[in-house]
Amino acid sequence: MVQFTDLSARHGLIDYAPLWHTMRAYTDQRNADSPDHVLLLQHRPVFTLGQAGKPEHVLLPGDIPVLQCDRGGQVTYHGPGQLVLYPLLDLQRLGLGVRALVTALEQVVLDTLAGFQVSAERRDGMPGVYVDGRKIAALGLRIRRGCSYHGLAFNVDMDLEPFARINPCGYRDLEVTDLRRCRGERGVDITAVQQLLLDRLQATLGLTLATESTDCAADNVFSDCVIDYSS
Repeated sequence: MVQFTDLSARHGLIDYAPLWHTMRAYTDQRNADSPDHVLLLQHRPVFTLGQAGKPEHVLLPGDIPVLQCDRGGQVTYHGPGQLVLYPLLDLQRLGLGVRALVTALEQVVLDTLAGFQVSAERRDGMPGVYVDGRKIAALGLRIRRGCSYHGLAFNVDMDLEPFARINPCGYRDLEVTDLRRCRGERGVDITAVQQLLLDRLQATLGLTLATESTDCAADNVFSDCVIDYSS
């Protein structure tokens, strides 16, 4: 059983840094009995650089913050209309290798897109998912003590302009797209996309997601990192 938390449904847009630090801290202190978690959310606008990320790939960030973090990969953008899926999994307990996890997450997106009649593909040496050569989903993981955090960013219905301020994933002139543009119509039901994404995640990895109650102490591990902007 894997604990599932939809952070954005409870708290709106999520700041990147507090959640990253909380995921890392949880991974560092977990033991063989610690539950696995899957987090689903949308971030406030942010550019993130992976461990080997080169600052020169951030061209004109403007008013969007840039954070160096400990995931794999180069630079990417997170913002509203992008579904971000963070699997905090004990890979040893699941008998899952890193390459297998990456392949599975790509397959989840491929199957989700197929459910919306969009044909997509992988590209050799370039992790992620592509539609007609345009990137629609990015992957960046960190494996620590045999457990994963960070994860998958899937462009659903978003402002793509910030991607023009960077070399996405370190590639100059790499075009980026989202599901709404691929379907060639106005509006995408992001709730329906989210549900299919989660269904495919469970089927592909053989997981059973259990939604936690709002008073669950384990859930508060991640809820406590959310910044309250209402005051």
